[in-house]
Amino acid sequence: MSNSIEVSGSPGVSRLRISDLTVFIARVFESLGFPVGDADRAAFLMAEADAWGADAHGVFRLPMYVKRVQNGGINPRPKMRIVHEQPATALLDGDNAMGHLCMSRAAEIAIEKARTLGAAWVGVRNSNHAGAGSLYARMPLPHDMIGLYAAVGGANLLPPWGGTEKLLSTNPLAIAVPGSKRPAIVLDMATTNASFGKIKVKAQRGEPMPEGWMIDREGNPLTDPQKALEGFLLPIGGAKGYGLALMIGLLGGILNGATFGKSAIDFSTDHSTITNTGQLLIAVNIAAFADVQEFKAGVDEIWDQMKSSPKLPGVDEVRLPGERSAKIYEDRKRNGLPLSPELRRVLDELADNLQVPRL
Repeated sequence: MSNSIEVSGSPGVSRLRISDLTVFIARVFESLGFPVGDADRAAFLMAEADAWGADAHGVFRLPMYVKRVQNGGINPRPKMRIVHEQPATALLDGDNAMGHLCMSRAAEIAIEKARTLGAAWVGVRNSNHAGAGSLYARMPLPHDMIGLYAAVGGANLLPPWGGTEKLLSTNPLAIAVPGSKRPAIVLDMATTNASFGKIKVKAQRGEPMPEGWMIDREGNPLTDPQKALEGFLLPIGGAKGYGLALMIGLLGGILNGATFGKSAIDFSTDHSTITNTGQLLIAVNIAAFADVQEFKAGVDEIWDQMKSSPKLPGVDEVRLPGERSAKIYEDRKRNGLPLSPELRRVLDELADNLQVPRL
């Protein structure tokens, strides 16, 4: 019996159950020598990224991860350890593990510390790409906490403002704040107008990039994703986006003893060099500042105020950060993940090469 169905109006695009996707990813990791628990954990988080609509950060990345494991760029059997610790802080060395494993462990540490100390900051070094930042910012939410995630992205494609040398990456930021009856408000953004993952998806599908994502070395709009390495990403808000990317790099990279600037490794093209990716997770216990239910009710009130704002002509709806992702999550958990024929072919080939069952 097939585990997917054709999507109406989208020739070749089928729907795949998230549970089936999780099993497939776990089998791939197990075939590479991952312990079963680590394979399951990484697979769950990758499939969750797809479920939330972060299509450039879920199973789309699996072939790249496989190449890095096969070439020594990722350690399939890491021994993570805390190398520095204070009551409200910790520095976790990931031993070159999958970023998903490093950051889920960092979240656990931060949440546990914040229970009694009110807030906790956990830095991570010797990690790898961890997928969607919102996954980790959301982890404190069930514990009545606020989560904040930031990272040094791989593949420098952003020059300093006014410069031409690519010294910065997308350096993402995610913040999650829980509501009561309303969904959590979750900001998940790159410090560039587009993440490089979205550009890779465009390239795989043979689609052009919108103007405003990248420029070439003469400052002209670059819309061909196949030529992405020839151009520059554009920061959000001009110089302000550059400044934000720089500061996140200092906090996630330099502070943790991780790579940043010229030392950064392009993990998408270099499959063997250790990236030493730097990331951080902050957990804030709401009870340390306010009555939890009163705070959540206040978040709901702000939600309602934003949604009830009079709209500009041509605007159908005022949305809050994370609202669209929440709707996508409900749809995909119920109806499955849309999988393009291009991506399915790549995954089928990967399965055959690793001798694991296809999706």
